[in-house]
Amino acid sequence: MNSFEMNKILGAVLGTCLGLVATNIAANAIFTPKKPAKPGYEIVVPEHPAATPSAPSEPEVPLGELLAKADVGRGQNSAQKCATCHTFDKDGKNLVGPNLWGVIGRPKASVPNFNYSAALKAKGGTWTIPELIQFIANPKGMIPGTAMTFSGIPRATERADVIAYLNTLADNPVPLTDRAQLPDGTRAAQAAGVPGAH
Repeated sequence: MNSFEMNKILGAVLGTCLGLVATNIAANAIFTPKKPAKPGYEIVVPEHPAATPSAPSEPEVPLGELLAKADVGRGQNSAQKCATCHTFDKDGKNLVGPNLWGVIGRPKASVPNFNYSAALKAKGGTWTIPELIQFIANPKGMIPGTAMTFSGIPRATERADVIAYLNTLADNPVPLTDRAQLPDGTRAAQAAGVPGAH
């Protein structure tokens, strides 16, 4: 191959490279987006958020009336929401949450070999029906700092059904219609603003 042929080949390669560079520069000049002076997007947040219409609240029903109409079968079905974290049988093992056999009337944070949150240990007292109704409605609302991640059962009738079922999980279940279980706890629940606690 003579030098003339070599020069033609090198010239073609060089011309191709120069053409690619020129095309790249032209493309960048045409298609490069303009960079904003300040990166990101400004989100305007109103100082006073617009009031959203609240959902119609559930009519308040006295706790005794809720418990009188409670159904153990429905409560057992609803309690399946809790079965991933709790067991229900007598002497059942603890899971993420403690065993719930005999929970009504049991001292709080008292199941052996279960690591309760400091917030629940500090609460003290025993689990009364009104307190359980309140706790099942909104665990973190009743005991801020509890390790329980369950968001709660909003419907009062469903909570009463769950209480009726939990009440059967004991050697000596408390009669739900027995007002002796309700007056003091009911007044405490009313003071705490528990729906349906009268």
